[in-house]
Amino acid sequence: MRILLVEDEVALAELVAARLKKERYVVDVFHDGEEGLYNALTGIYDLAVLDIMLPKKDGLSILREMRQTRIPTKVIMLTAKGELSDKLAGFGEGANDYVPKPFHMDELVARIHAQLRIEQVKTECLQVGNILLDYKKPAAVNADTGECIPINNKEFQLLEYFMRNPNQVLAKDLIFDRVWGMENESMSNNLEAYISFVRKKLKVLEASITIKSIRNMGYKLESTDEGIK
Repeated sequence: MRILLVEDEVALAELVAARLKKERYVVDVFHDGEEGLYNALTGIYDLAVLDIMLPKKDGLSILREMRQTRIPTKVIMLTAKGELSDKLAGFGEGANDYVPKPFHMDELVARIHAQLRIEQVKTECLQVGNILLDYKKPAAVNADTGECIPINNKEFQLLEYFMRNPNQVLAKDLIFDRVWGMENESMSNNLEAYISFVRKKLKVLEASITIKSIRNMGYKLESTDEGIK
């Protein structure tokens, strides 16, 4: 899942982004309101963390424009202003949650988990066909045999994205956006290599699903037998 973080305190933004990446999120960071708004209005984010006090455009203005243009992205306001009137203003503009500074990193992560309603919070795994994606280890598991293969961060994010969108053709650019975000372009150019790694692990696990190349379109997760259940 992809998160937009708009925070003008650079050191704090780096700490938050680093922690969220460890939680296997894709994170894009911006330090002023104009850049934050431009990216928020793309609608590609699952959640946005917005500081209220920002240069060029404040967080409430960003939130207001997001809701006026019907951007459904979940929004958590992050600010040093903790008065009730400020919280009510944020909720009135369509904020989903409000975290005053200073805050504990674990609390922010927990609030993000809660807003996104991630399945790992409830079940700690995601299943498509006979393959379980275990968030706790992390690993890919054959649900029938119990065989388990550890899976690294980018492979995990890639397989999770496909498993959350089975039987859908996913364009390469869309995969780049969702799995690599604003990271170094040379990393995203390794998409075919990462897909090859994931395919090999699925083969070892005797998976009932595979990632198929769709010529001139992208890739699709599909069943190798009766169908994805």
